[in-house]
Amino acid sequence: MKFKVGCELSYSVSSDSIFLFNIAPVRNNHQTILEENLIITPTLPHEDYELPHFNSQYIRIQCPAGELAISYQATVESFPMQVDPELLYEVPPAKLPIETLPYLNPSRYCQSDRLSRLTQYEFGNLVPGYSRVTAICNWIYENVAYLSGTTDAQTSAFDTVTERAGVCRDFAHLGIAFCRALNIPARFVSNYSYGLYPPDFHAIFEAYLGDRWYLFDPTRLAPIEGLIRIGAGRDAADAAFATIWGSALLKTMNVYADCLDPQPPTHTTKAIASTST
Repeated sequence: MKFKVGCELSYSVSSDSIFLFNIAPVRNNHQTILEENLIITPTLPHEDYELPHFNSQYIRIQCPAGELAISYQATVESFPMQVDPELLYEVPPAKLPIETLPYLNPSRYCQSDRLSRLTQYEFGNLVPGYSRVTAICNWIYENVAYLSGTTDAQTSAFDTVTERAGVCRDFAHLGIAFCRALNIPARFVSNYSYGLYPPDFHAIFEAYLGDRWYLFDPTRLAPIEGLIRIGAGRDAADAAFATIWGSALLKTMNVYADCLDPQPPTHTTKAIASTST
């Protein structure tokens, strides 16, 4: 499936600042960038580099006081891998690949240690596997209201389960925390998302089952096959679309993801494997 994705961002910069953008889709065997274009206004030098483990693409810019505008566009071909959910099982910590173990630990926004009692009460007696992670997503969808403006950059999974309201970032953090409390490795994923309304950068999570990572979206706002992966990490702190050292104010943001195929993706009952390792 082919998609046209991109974003337009503009900032008012009060003092000399460093910007680190994570807005380009990853490159791997499941996701190919056919073409891309980046425009920086005013014209400023920039550095491009890749975070090897996730294949995440970063752009670093030093900007003086004034205005900054970023326009990024890419045509991406996606090759989603569908798997029968019944075949997916949980892996005990003793047999997990070493590189997945950090995603069992609590992190800044995913305090799994503070949610262990609730997790065991709600999900501890369920059959382990893909169906249990799906039950976690169902619980979040049914018990947490999706309300824009109810949370901020400091909101954690513990806050979300207390307030019972949030946005995609908060839904993902809560799903991650519940999984980790059950000894299921889980991590945060940022995406361009076809079918998301209003258009925005979208956050979901992935859990390690069987021998790879699988994608889950507790918001149910867009088909998982319509996701174009950007970045990943322990939580949102590792996968922000922009990190700024300095003083700058985001003025405008326009994000889009259009399907170029005649048959766009729809919601599926199949498990969708991650485009990461």
